[in-house]
Amino acid sequence: MSNWLTDYVRPKIRALVSRNPDVPDDLWRQCTSCERMIFHRDFEQAQRVCPHCGHHMRVEPIFRFQSLFDADSWQQIEVPRVPADPLKFRDQKKYADRLKEAQTKTGKHDALEAAHGKIDGIPAVIAVMDFQFMAGSMGTGVGEAFLAAARLAVLQEAAFIVFTSSGGARMQEGALSLMQMARTTVAVEMVKDKRLPYIVVLTDPTTGGVTASFAMLGDVQIAEPGALIGFAGARVIEQTIREKLPEGFQRAEYLRDHGIVDMVVHRFDLRATLVRILDLLMRKRRETKNGAAVEPVHAEPPTLELVKQSEQPVEP
Repeated sequence: MSNWLTDYVRPKIRALVSRNPDVPDDLWRQCTSCERMIFHRDFEQAQRVCPHCGHHMRVEPIFRFQSLFDADSWQQIEVPRVPADPLKFRDQKKYADRLKEAQTKTGKHDALEAAHGKIDGIPAVIAVMDFQFMAGSMGTGVGEAFLAAARLAVLQEAAFIVFTSSGGARMQEGALSLMQMARTTVAVEMVKDKRLPYIVVLTDPTTGGVTASFAMLGDVQIAEPGALIGFAGARVIEQTIREKLPEGFQRAEYLRDHGIVDMVVHRFDLRATLVRILDLLMRKRRETKNGAAVEPVHAEPPTLELVKQSEQPVEP
């Protein structure tokens, strides 16, 4: 039964609240933590950190490259291609179809991208995991990309910086994905054998086989505020040990307080922190680059005390 409410008032209300087709859809972003809305310009100026609650939202590799490298000093690395579906795996969908969907959605070939360039004039290779690509899972593609980036760092005598964000090994590749834990560990050792800095920046989330391999081998371990970092989930651990876990367990600040992470650094301060660390660890190599011999950067992995000492002002 129609009346003036349904025939006249409701259409008027709908017209008032309906979205203007001339207004772009991406003017606002919603914080994934506090769920408040952020104007897109404020969102980018805040480096994708929520101005209301300080939550560090996930970012893609290109964001890291642009925000850390010196302008016009970097370029992406073309990584080796691997067989798309080595085990012909299928669950509800074919693994090959899942890969194609992820590649179409993200425009990326796999979950790790790398680039080389300079950070404040210091040569560096940066590898970044992308959580949007199948939850940043580590398969043979990630392993090959990581190995290629490590080899380039050795070839260029550059620092190797890795940003982790992953749900762990990629189950669709079975034992092949677990092999990448060993391969990435060997790649890290290649860098360290050349006395080059290996720095890990742990972002939200870093879990599973990535945590159990290259994510915890850094000379300096940095984490973004509030990042979830662990191997197994908190509920699995509670069921195993039959105890209630402490508040904030597996968060970056808790791990820093218990010695697993060296420092928790806000995204605003990350580039300056990396420049300070790289300058400390690469100074001898830079000073002797033009000489006949290049001295090791450090005989042992750098300690947090060395980094902190570099921050102290020198008394006259």
